[in-house]
Amino acid sequence: MTEIAATSTSPQVRTRLKRENATSLYAQIAARLQEEIEAGLFEPSGRLPSEAQIGERFQVSRVTVRLAFDKLASEGRIVRRQGKGSYVAGKQVRHGLDTLRSFHESLRLQGLDAQMQLLEKRRVKVPDELAARFAPARQLTLLKRLHSVDGTPVALGLSHLPSALSQLSWQALEAQPAYALIAQLMGERPARADIAISARGADAALAEALAVPPGTALLVMERSSFLSDGRCCDHSCFYIRPERYAFTMSSAFRVES
Repeated sequence: MTEIAATSTSPQVRTRLKRENATSLYAQIAARLQEEIEAGLFEPSGRLPSEAQIGERFQVSRVTVRLAFDKLASEGRIVRRQGKGSYVAGKQVRHGLDTLRSFHESLRLQGLDAQMQLLEKRRVKVPDELAARFAPARQLTLLKRLHSVDGTPVALGLSHLPSALSQLSWQALEAQPAYALIAQLMGERPARADIAISARGADAALAEALAVPPGTALLVMERSSFLSDGRCCDHSCFYIRPERYAFTMSSAFRVES
């Protein structure tokens, strides 16, 4: 029986295809990739190697690799994104708290098929609890936007932003994340942000927007962003489905002697 070894991009894994096995080559490749998915070898992004890389690794044609990917996709193991590659299905979105980045940007930079739908845009009086942060402003622009990945809602964002943003079109406000809008209006991106993480149950409105049962536990990220001169330029609350979302942070601690 002829066997050809194929070494993974990870040094811990060595796989072999049995060319005369009754199981087709593409099914063997799919099985090997599934083992590696379960072992977490494609962390943290969840992106699989390209078809060409897999073909070279196993010494098979791209047609065979495509059949293996098709099998994994049909079983719900991976998702294939046009022009971006293939990713582990159900992969948790990771939001790094040690990087100043818009919520939508954090999704797209992970190669996710992220959508942002503007549900509401209106000019409002500065809420009493935000008056000190936005002083001397008396009015703000309130944006309500639904964030989705692969067509599934992951978060509802409510953002209080400078009132001048209400002059922008619906299309512009739907297409650009908050920090890009602030840079367009203010000439600079936020220099720092204060972030708090908590949890709450979904009320009827949140449950409907996020397609979850009422009472479902949600993560809540509350963020206040500031320009380099100390002016508050954004206060946002994101209500997040936790099963596909994780906050991460890298920290270095000084060891006391």
